[in-house]
Amino acid sequence: MNDQQRSFFDRLVSIQENYTKEAIEYWSKYSGLDTWQFWVGVLMLVIPLIVLFFTIDRKRIFIIGFFGFAVHMLFSYVDATGIRFGLWAYPYQFLPFLPSFSLDGAIIPVAIMLVFQWTLKHNKNFYLYATILAVIFGFGFKPLLTAIGLFEPYKWINFFYIFLIYWFLYIGGYLLTRLFMKFQEKRTDKPI
Repeated sequence: MNDQQRSFFDRLVSIQENYTKEAIEYWSKYSGLDTWQFWVGVLMLVIPLIVLFFTIDRKRIFIIGFFGFAVHMLFSYVDATGIRFGLWAYPYQFLPFLPSFSLDGAIIPVAIMLVFQWTLKHNKNFYLYATILAVIFGFGFKPLLTAIGLFEPYKWINFFYIFLIYWFLYIGGYLLTRLFMKFQEKRTDKPI
């Protein structure tokens, strides 16, 4: 790096460090253990994971788990990007450095994992049921989170765009999982 690039990069690192300090301070003042919003975040993380533990099809656990992980990762990347570009924000957080952890880590992936599991078991059209779930989350759940102050859309973001994001990410996770399933089918040796 040349000196100008180094100076610019060091300034970006400093800005990020200061942002993290400010986010932690905000969290401790307005979003910490003594707020009902924190405990809603805890419940949004824990309850879906408990439901998944008791309902996941143990015979298909790896494929369902892979699908859930794919959806989780896709949502985490998109959510982080939306936050970074100021398209939406979460005023109250479970963890100050992972603003949407309860959503990206539990509710969203668990809900779509259960839909995926159900469509596999009953040989139903995943695209149809993923669309229904995207409608529920985009036009029901996110407006509810907005109404109680747990989600704030900014700029041009509206609930139709939220619905589209959910739909595309559900389908993206599904197509990625199907791709890996095809790779698995082509293997000649036994799976690990």
